[in-house]
Amino acid sequence: MENLNEMENWEELIDDRILRAVKEMGFEKFSPIQEQAIPCLLQGEDIIGQAQTGTGKTAAFGIPALQKIDPDFRKLQCIILCPTRELAIQAAEELRKIAKYMHGIKVLPVYGGQEIGKQINGLRGVQIIVGTPGRVMDHMRRHTIKLDHVNTVVLDEADEMLNMGFREDMELILGQIPGEHQTALFSATMPQPILEITGQFQNNARLVRVAAKELTIPLVSQRYYRVKNQDKDAACIRLLEYYQPALCLIFCNTKVKVDELSEVLKKEGFRAEGLHGDMSQHQRDAAMHRFRNGSTNILIATDVAARGIDVDNVEAVINYDIPQDIEYYVHRIGRTGRAGKTGRSFTFATAREGYRIREIERVCHTTIEEKKLPGAAKVLKAKADKYLNRAWELHEHEDIELMKSFLQHKMDEEGCDALELAAVMLKAQVGDKGPEIEADRPAGRSRGERFGDRRRDSGRHGEGRGERFDDRRQGNGRREEGRGERFDDRRKRNGRREEGRGERFDDRRKGNGRRGEGKGQERREGGSRRGNHDRKPGDIRRDGSEKGIALARPKRKKSILPESE
Repeated sequence: MENLNEMENWEELIDDRILRAVKEMGFEKFSPIQEQAIPCLLQGEDIIGQAQTGTGKTAAFGIPALQKIDPDFRKLQCIILCPTRELAIQAAEELRKIAKYMHGIKVLPVYGGQEIGKQINGLRGVQIIVGTPGRVMDHMRRHTIKLDHVNTVVLDEADEMLNMGFREDMELILGQIPGEHQTALFSATMPQPILEITGQFQNNARLVRVAAKELTIPLVSQRYYRVKNQDKDAACIRLLEYYQPALCLIFCNTKVKVDELSEVLKKEGFRAEGLHGDMSQHQRDAAMHRFRNGSTNILIATDVAARGIDVDNVEAVINYDIPQDIEYYVHRIGRTGRAGKTGRSFTFATAREGYRIREIERVCHTTIEEKKLPGAAKVLKAKADKYLNRAWELHEHEDIELMKSFLQHKMDEEGCDALELAAVMLKAQVGDKGPEIEADRPAGRSRGERFGDRRRDSGRHGEGRGERFDDRRQGNGRREEGRGERFDDRRKRNGRREEGRGERFDDRRKGNGRRGEGKGQERREGGSRRGNHDRKPGDIRRDGSEKGIALARPKRKKSILPESE
């Protein structure tokens, strides 16, 4: 690959303002996909780009797309579809960086999960939309996105959009673009549905392909640690103290975190500096110069700001945050392990981010080994070793005899021996042993732990099972004996109840006979010993008549309020 400054034909094709911006972003060379795709797109051809994530696709389609935009025409001219909101946001941010010196070009990410009213307000005067298919379709139905003047369409990560069920949306969007336009499709794989889409919506598309080997990282040892968000600062300090890299890069996803972490590390005595897009070019150049000459040995950066970092002796890369895009992961850890040397990369992942580690492994065809953070005792020993080794390098210094006299005087004064004094001095240098940092685990124990516990518990249960079975048999026997006694008691009580029942039945018959005699007498005399209030509800109506079987409650009168109320 040639340097941008050496490619005269490219300077003729690409706008000078774009070249200026991409150089500031740190792009010193074109990637293979950029070398193949940009000339075709600048000449107006449709292309199918087969390339893995992490090969520079955003600039490959972004540079030609921006060059075709008319900044004075405040209508939508380019639409880029991405599978996820994260990719849409990152692509939009990178396009803005490339268009830094192209005044009047407005780029907007459009995705679900954001208030649609805010998006509608932001769509005024936008020339480039980077969006997810579902939300773009939503705006099309609302007529807040109009495709009448679109001249460029890009499908980024097309196979991922298919996997996520966006095929119908993709086809509907492509089918609604009325005029002539250029279509660029990028996909890591080429399944049959992709070929069907290209055949339907592209015109004599040119295939450009980049081998997946561009993503391999053979000389970098990759590890990750399960760390809670609130423990990341402590975990970062622990790795720096334990491994003591001569040069280390730390990547954060936000500018705010870059500033915060740089302050934390400085307070802990590290020679650390931040690097992000809000810094002036002079500040960034000065920080990079100090990092290259070793006066600063820890550089904390965002992905975009780190584009220009090209240092061969970086020993370790720490991913404080997992990058939103796998492309950035490849760029990050590729900063170490250069010039045939081995390097280390460490990534912090919360319990919920395990799937992202697996996705990086799948796409990059690599293995990221899970490790436990070095314990507090190991870190303390590493710090003590470092201090003692550095101190012993001075043992042949000319002032060593003078230092001995100072020590002897102190030993005599305090009445201590040399070992005790040396231990106190070492303690003052390396400090106390820090607290342990617990790994961030999902709720509950891991499957292996739970399985092991179940096996151990099963053994204990098996031992106790025979005892409990014998106890149950004995208990059942006692219960059977008690059951027989209770059954006999019930039979006796039932017998007494039956006898009593017969007596009560005879008494009732006698009583009924007496009551029957009394009733007859009452009827004949035309009177009653009971008043009307003792009669059953079915015997009398509210008007006093004795015919009828039911009573209805009197209806309440409706309250008629004055109209004023």
